[in-house]
Amino acid sequence: MPHYKKLKIPLLWLRRHTSDREFMLISSVLVGFTAGMAAVALKSLVHYIHVLLAYGNRLLDQPYWLVIFPIIGILLTVLLVRTLFNGTIGRGTANVLFNISQKSSMMERHKMFSHVLTSGITAGFGGSAGLESPIVVTGSAIGSNYGREYHLNYRDRTLLLASGAAAGIAAVFNAPIAGVLFAIEVLLTDISIAAFIPLIISAVVGALCSRIILQEEILFNIGQIEFFAANHVPFYVLLGILAGIISVYYTRMALRVEELFELYQGKAYTRAIIGGMLLGLLIMLFPPLFGEGYGSITLLEQNNAEKLLQDSWLAFFGTNEWLVLCFVGALALVKVFATTITIASGGNGGNFAPSMFVGASTGFFFSRLVNLLNISSLPVSSFSMVGMAGILSGVMHAPLTAVFLIAEITGGYTLMIPLMIVAATSFALVKYFEPYSLDTKKLAQKGQLLTHNKDRTILHIMKIRHLIETEFQPVSPDAMLGELVQVIADSRRNLFPVVNAEQKLEGIILLENVREIMFKSEKYDVVKVKELMIKPPAVVQYDDNMADVMKKFDESGAWNLPVLLDEKYIGFVSKSSIFTKYRKLLIKTTNV
Repeated sequence: MPHYKKLKIPLLWLRRHTSDREFMLISSVLVGFTAGMAAVALKSLVHYIHVLLAYGNRLLDQPYWLVIFPIIGILLTVLLVRTLFNGTIGRGTANVLFNISQKSSMMERHKMFSHVLTSGITAGFGGSAGLESPIVVTGSAIGSNYGREYHLNYRDRTLLLASGAAAGIAAVFNAPIAGVLFAIEVLLTDISIAAFIPLIISAVVGALCSRIILQEEILFNIGQIEFFAANHVPFYVLLGILAGIISVYYTRMALRVEELFELYQGKAYTRAIIGGMLLGLLIMLFPPLFGEGYGSITLLEQNNAEKLLQDSWLAFFGTNEWLVLCFVGALALVKVFATTITIASGGNGGNFAPSMFVGASTGFFFSRLVNLLNISSLPVSSFSMVGMAGILSGVMHAPLTAVFLIAEITGGYTLMIPLMIVAATSFALVKYFEPYSLDTKKLAQKGQLLTHNKDRTILHIMKIRHLIETEFQPVSPDAMLGELVQVIADSRRNLFPVVNAEQKLEGIILLENVREIMFKSEKYDVVKVKELMIKPPAVVQYDDNMADVMKKFDESGAWNLPVLLDEKYIGFVSKSSIFTKYRKLLIKTTNV
């Protein structure tokens, strides 16, 4: 018997001998542990690839390595995806949301490890992208497949999926509260108090995995932060506005760069080489773009930005304070290009860590500029950390996650007030210009986004193909009234589609419209069906989403509408069947 089946035996016993709630609590521990270990594996993989490349021994002082390594990393990632995972692995948080809304929280099994492998290689070889989105996908896949393996319903499977994501985030940052809030803000559209317990348990277990196993240099840690001064509130408001503007810039520029790389659709290796070379050139100009960037964030927090220039060609001009300021400001603007090129060219990663990098650079730039102009004396370390919350809130549309993540990684809640000010200001400004986050904008444009509106969520889950009724008796347009009467006599319906020889719908017959004439037998061989049919008030296409279908019902006032596939009639969909399905899904998805 395979080992994994042996492991299933005790869990199957527990499934039969415990209540649903007890089994969910046990499951949350197991999912949290597995997702936490996946995060440990990913962080360790990147760390040891860096060690293998001798980055710590200054091997990358040679400029040509800065070009070669990113190309190698992206090419290896593309090769693995094409040979092992059928050319696609589904990147980012948007992919998780798509699986929740469109696939009943079912995720492919390979996502439990494919993102660890591919994103580890991408970031390890210098790809300028974060590991958080890959670990969210990995943790979500672990929770989803656990739920599928033990035949849990959609509600419980979705909760375990979110628990896996929470554990992954908690493990990467050693921040369990941020992990729970991320799952609630980004993944779960509706949640009850009872659902908090599995999320918390998974997040705590995931955080413990990284805290116990990972070494200090692998984890992202921040030193002591200066205390908050109330007279700095106006500057924090200004930083929030600046963070909002940079967030809008980040989102729009990322989408434009992605569109450029879509020109190479179907040319995976060409795209990887072009992207790798562009990324390498950017890293040559701005060495801090190499990898995730947490080392650079630490230097900014410690007010040691001068060290960021030591590998750059700008070091030739010395470490003038204004030069350092301009260099950090440029990093904040260029990082979006490095990250998007990494991902769009075939690498695997996310925008979580890059958002923090841009945020730290923005906060540093703002506070250092104010200090250099002698406007005030601002704590650079505090503004660098708070800036991270501003950009995270704006780009990811997750202000609570941003606030508590920075609070946790700074080791306390000293900055809670400025964190809330900056995150809220940035989020409010960005929401006005960009209603959807960077990760979800394309899903929203396709009408596939799972939202916090319960009605829209259920309508997204419902599919036309599951609601088509085919027992309506079709009649030919050339049939005589007598034939129609016979069809009516043999049917329990009061609606009849008129379909020609090519199976195309020409009209419909309503029983109420022919009730009077159908009893006049002298017209049975005189009147044809096409003389009695009427045009349907609206037509539903097979690939219409349910929101559009309901709009057609509302506008037409009909209770039954014909469904067409490639212009051919295949059946009817009724408002009553939609309501019945809606009620079932409402019960199924309530109290997640």
